[in-house]
Amino acid sequence: MSISQPRHIALAGNPNCGKTSLFNQLTGSRQKVGNYAGVTVERKVGFFNTPRNTPIRVLDLPGAYSLSSTSPDEDITRDICLGRHPAEQQPDLLIGVIAASNLRLHLRFLLELKQIGRPVIVALNMMDEAEKAGLTIDVEGLSAALDMPVIPIVSLHKQGIAPLLAQLDAEITPPSPLPENTNFHVEVRRLIEEFVKQPATPRERLTDQLDRWTLHPVFGPLILLGILFIMFQTVFAWAQPIMDALGNGLNALGAWLLAPLPDGMLHSLLADGVVAGAGTVVVFLPQILILFLWIITLEESGYLPRAAFLLDRVMAMAGLSGRSFIPLLSSFACAIPGIMAARTIQNPRDRLVTILIAPLMTCSARLPVYTLLIGAFVPRHTVLGFMNLQGLVLFGLYAAAIISGIIAARIMTHGVASQEHPLLLELPPYRRPLLRSVALGLWQRAVMFLSRVGTIIVSLNVLLWGLSSFPLPPAHAAGAAIDYSIAGRIGHLMQPIFAPLGFNWQICVALIPGLAAREVAISSLATVYAIGTTDDDAGDKLLPILSSQWSMATAFALLAWYVYAPQCISTLAVMRRETRSLKVVLGAAAYLFGLAYLAAFLTHYITLKTL
Repeated sequence: MSISQPRHIALAGNPNCGKTSLFNQLTGSRQKVGNYAGVTVERKVGFFNTPRNTPIRVLDLPGAYSLSSTSPDEDITRDICLGRHPAEQQPDLLIGVIAASNLRLHLRFLLELKQIGRPVIVALNMMDEAEKAGLTIDVEGLSAALDMPVIPIVSLHKQGIAPLLAQLDAEITPPSPLPENTNFHVEVRRLIEEFVKQPATPRERLTDQLDRWTLHPVFGPLILLGILFIMFQTVFAWAQPIMDALGNGLNALGAWLLAPLPDGMLHSLLADGVVAGAGTVVVFLPQILILFLWIITLEESGYLPRAAFLLDRVMAMAGLSGRSFIPLLSSFACAIPGIMAARTIQNPRDRLVTILIAPLMTCSARLPVYTLLIGAFVPRHTVLGFMNLQGLVLFGLYAAAIISGIIAARIMTHGVASQEHPLLLELPPYRRPLLRSVALGLWQRAVMFLSRVGTIIVSLNVLLWGLSSFPLPPAHAAGAAIDYSIAGRIGHLMQPIFAPLGFNWQICVALIPGLAAREVAISSLATVYAIGTTDDDAGDKLLPILSSQWSMATAFALLAWYVYAPQCISTLAVMRRETRSLKVVLGAAAYLFGLAYLAAFLTHYITLKTL
């Protein structure tokens, strides 16, 4: 029995034309989509079968405005389409995805694909938005003029997918190329004039009405500030009841699991290493999901490019352009996709500086550290009758990170010549976020977070439990047993270095596994304090233990440390891959470590002097 080889095809088009949405519909994948340019910066591979059971291998290529690439993500698209990529063969067929609502921009790139000499099928996406705008497109006439099959689709709602799949079973020949020296802009105008009927009086879109406010030079920044302010308020206000219920449930589950086990090493391992470590981190899941509910909603709605436009002047103060905003915003979820998203920046200097300051943006892994310390040391007071004080402190920590990033970028770009690229942004229409997409995004984040808890965090805490439990103290030893363990000795060895920051030896121990993942610092503290005390429930009572044993200066210094803390190892690895320079990685780690130490020292000193 012979096994037929898959046919190779690729999805190509401008950014934010719906390629990844179509890729998900064809393959059943759940790749991230967003209503802004630059979501896809790396090729993605998927497989599916056509109605006639032809196996297909499909690539989702990064968005590009031209095959004359100007950024690393566009280089990938150009090289694969032209057959120059070292790891990918040239596709047998291209699916040119274009937005029916923005043909003036998207048709130009399609004409470039036409010149390659490969078969092309045109997926005319977003037909629903074109109809809302009053556009009437002569699909058959356009297909004949382009010499390519044109299939109208609405990829978000699976409309037109079946005809597109059927077209893949047909014999497609390469389109006739345009004569050399054809002016693509003139050709696009001709195609639109001939095959697209526009209303005599263009309808005013809801997007235009909203943009009068969201892009207003005065009200726009105020609206952006208000959205961010409310976002951080809700992280505390909405999550607390769910966190309390989750914490009680985890405590009951831990007690039920441990009840049959007699005291001993196995009981200690499960109670202090697994339950105390993992349970302390899992309880922060509601806050992380609320933060991502906001981020995903803003992504899906199309507001993010507006925020980039509004912040172009702020980014200019840092010597960058608004193009750096999307990578930096992505870094609030995790620095790794943020650093990868910097590929969309054309200017090499701006791209490098964006990569270097991306770890300063507050990733979600910091949130458990922040909320634990804020919950322990900041009272739940209401300010001015409607503002949560804990939410205000959290907002201040995020603001401190952003301001520090701007200052750091300003210093890095000072005196370095820049080839200025003006910010050109394609503003997508506002769209109502799809409940299914939002729920899927939250589900993926929850699975990702719990997977980290079940793998990295539990593994590191079991390791830390072993280091904190062995060797056993000598007979008749005075003091806590953990002082004689490997972890205890390492902590005491490190303490003189961190004593000026107010850090005790337990914090020093927690900083080490925190390099693998920041939230591990919290579970590590729970394990260290659980082993170091005779209270069997110490792991469940980390918050009151910290508030009674730490000074406020120490807590604030640790918060300041984690605003600038040296990034996790995975981030360093991605930075090395993207910059191809070990020197850059070592320099980034050194400057972040120096900033963290200086900020924690100043915070500790000032707090001691003022409180």
